[in-house]
Amino acid sequence: MTTRLMCLGDSNTTGDYGVSYVGMLARRLAGADVTVTGSGVNGEVSYGLVQRLDPVIDQQPTAITVLIGTNDAWGTLSDANARQVVKRCELPYAPSAPRFREHLASIVARLQSATDARIAVLSPPVLAQQLDSAAARTGREFAEIVADTAREYGVAYLPLFERQCEQLRNSDADPVPLRTGEREWYSAVLQHVLLRRSYDRISERRGLLLTTDHVHQNSRGAGMIADLIEQFVKDGVTDR
Repeated sequence: MTTRLMCLGDSNTTGDYGVSYVGMLARRLAGADVTVTGSGVNGEVSYGLVQRLDPVIDQQPTAITVLIGTNDAWGTLSDANARQVVKRCELPYAPSAPRFREHLASIVARLQSATDARIAVLSPPVLAQQLDSAAARTGREFAEIVADTAREYGVAYLPLFERQCEQLRNSDADPVPLRTGEREWYSAVLQHVLLRRSYDRISERRGLLLTTDHVHQNSRGAGMIADLIEQFVKDGVTDR
């Protein structure tokens, strides 16, 4: 029986600003009777994903992964970030950890009630490379929320944040502080498109191990996401 995997998320799922883990998965699983579909929206927060579950449910995938929370977390780091996220996503309130917990629970509960899919939730990728920074502490808080939600609803938990932190700790990468925003994102894309630099080369020039711009993944970061999801899918195939 074909496994129909749908990956839900934000720009790290669309792959428009970095390396696509969805494309990696499709290539890796091409001979394993698995179809892979990405359902990401650039800039999306958990509130937005709650609102667009109907088209996902209509397709009745047999496996679903949820990678959301990066924009929620980023929006809590300053009042300016919060205002930007609220305006861009047309939110009724500012992003927060409690709101993220509420939305993620709604997403998982709805998918459980309306599909027969195996579900996995991933902790968000780490922001930048300073593991003692406010961004890292916020990322850890959001990862704990994802883990709590997985336990509460009995779905798989894929510890992306933890794996990426471990990768950074075990590397000689400089603790580059968080510098993010549209200028960083678009600069990486323009270098990729106009100068034909690979996203990995852009990462290298910026001193970044896992991302192109502190947020969006390079080959190493995307590969870590693909590794976790590939194992989740293969575990399900084995269990059938």
